[in-house]
Amino acid sequence: MTDTAIASHFIRTRIDEDCAQKTYGDKVVTRFPPEPNGFLHFGHAKSIFLNFGLARDYQAQCPDSVCNLRFDDTNPTKEETEYVDAIREDVSWLGFDATGREFYASDYFERLYHCAELLIQAGLAYVDSQDAETLRATRGTLTEPGKDSPFRNRSVAENLELFRQMRAGAFPDGSHILRAKIDMASPNMNLRDPAIYRIRHAHHHRSGDAWCIYPMYDFAHCVSDAIEGITHSLCTLEFMDHRPLYDWFLDQLATLGEFERPLPQQIEFSRLNLTYVVLSKRKLIQLVTGKHVNGWDDPRLPTLKGARRRGFTPEGFRLFTDRIGVSKSDSLIDYGVLEDCMREHLNDTAERRIAVLDPVKLVLTNYPEAQSEECFAPNHPHHADWGKRVVPLSRELWIEREDFLPEPVKGFFRLVPGGEVRLRYGYIIKCTGFDQDADGNVTCIYAEYDPDTKSGTPGAESRKVKGNIHWLSCDHARAAEIRLYDRLFAVPAPGARREGDAPDLERDFLDDLNPDAMRVQTSMIEESLADAAPESRFQFERHGYFVADQIDHTAKRPVYNRTVTLRDSWAKK
Repeated sequence: MTDTAIASHFIRTRIDEDCAQKTYGDKVVTRFPPEPNGFLHFGHAKSIFLNFGLARDYQAQCPDSVCNLRFDDTNPTKEETEYVDAIREDVSWLGFDATGREFYASDYFERLYHCAELLIQAGLAYVDSQDAETLRATRGTLTEPGKDSPFRNRSVAENLELFRQMRAGAFPDGSHILRAKIDMASPNMNLRDPAIYRIRHAHHHRSGDAWCIYPMYDFAHCVSDAIEGITHSLCTLEFMDHRPLYDWFLDQLATLGEFERPLPQQIEFSRLNLTYVVLSKRKLIQLVTGKHVNGWDDPRLPTLKGARRRGFTPEGFRLFTDRIGVSKSDSLIDYGVLEDCMREHLNDTAERRIAVLDPVKLVLTNYPEAQSEECFAPNHPHHADWGKRVVPLSRELWIEREDFLPEPVKGFFRLVPGGEVRLRYGYIIKCTGFDQDADGNVTCIYAEYDPDTKSGTPGAESRKVKGNIHWLSCDHARAAEIRLYDRLFAVPAPGARREGDAPDLERDFLDDLNPDAMRVQTSMIEESLADAAPESRFQFERHGYFVADQIDHTAKRPVYNRTVTLRDSWAKK
């Protein structure tokens, strides 16, 4: 992966202070803790680069620094092994090796249960037998305190007995929960006796049916951090109000002798907010289940699976995350910044090839019918050491339909009747006529070539023309399926109210889908593109960056996806 300058931000400043003071000795331990209940999206890429990147960058200064990949698998009704495998694959694709550092919250179920019993024994947790509706009603509001549960003062012995019966499966779902005993009048709603465990009779993808009670996220997360020796627990801003609870759990357990100090510290940063996409898991599920996209790896979808299939690169994502930086305040990043980062990386790394996306036939009437010859095109204009490739030229060629106009227009410097252009890497030609069908569509163009003007020969400089068009030999080109992908939504903020909307209008984000987000067509490509391996990336001259489809592309049936255009066409819109 291309090295980039290390950008400073407030999290690095905090870690620098801890390293200087040896707060955690010679280590910086971070973690990326996804719940395996779906596929990762662009926002997760930011977190992956931050967590794994920090551990990597501090290894020189603190040699014991590592990052853990921890699956937060505490909700058996939504989690699947398929998601675990997909997450692991995405992390590896982005360039990070979690071998030997892969953990699961379910690894700690016994330890988590033990910690819960410690809190009960210390009088800091109790079993509540109120139903869910009553629990909600007595929690209070932002301006009114909550009400103590009538079960809040159960004895330690009774709480322990009930909790152990919960574990043994004696009660149905929803009949009891274990709550922390903190403060029902706290202005922070998260401290109003939050739930620690709930009953859920469900099969777990790893532990099977061994458990029927499962820890809540706020409890499992901080305890898992302490078990793993996490030093800096990085999360997004919506967890800022949860930090006092994170600290409360760990402080109580450390006081009870379960963990040693210094304890992990939670640090919040702003999540990724991008224009023209939705990153809400609920909305992504709606897009997939509603068949608005073709599955979780659809190249239009802002999942890492979709990004990879579209041809986005790990290096482009790293450049993007470095460029947008890390801050404490939410901001909206223009999608064009991400596209520019992909262009920047692909411009330097993608070999050039020719594709005629909307082909029309051009016949060189003075070129011998049975003859062909070699023209030479560089594989990359800025990497001479990458060499050149042969582009065969023959009597019949494919050119872009937009490169010919039956009637000349001022400022149009490509092919017109009687006009001259250069065939890129080939000869100067002059249009002598064309055919049209009954609807006026051009079906064939005729021209004569000047044999003394071939590119790369002394005669190439003998005459100058303004126009330069690309082409492919009909005898040597291959037909391919080209999928032209664009932004999934047509507006920057899908579902948001627009100026002029009626006051009572509720917009549906699906109404803002871009109908032109995918167009499929048959085009002509260089022969070598058919033989390229899936996920091979190229710049199609004049058209943009394309990738051989990860799944559908074969030598017999080439399929290419447009990753990004050469320029930002949305800026004009």
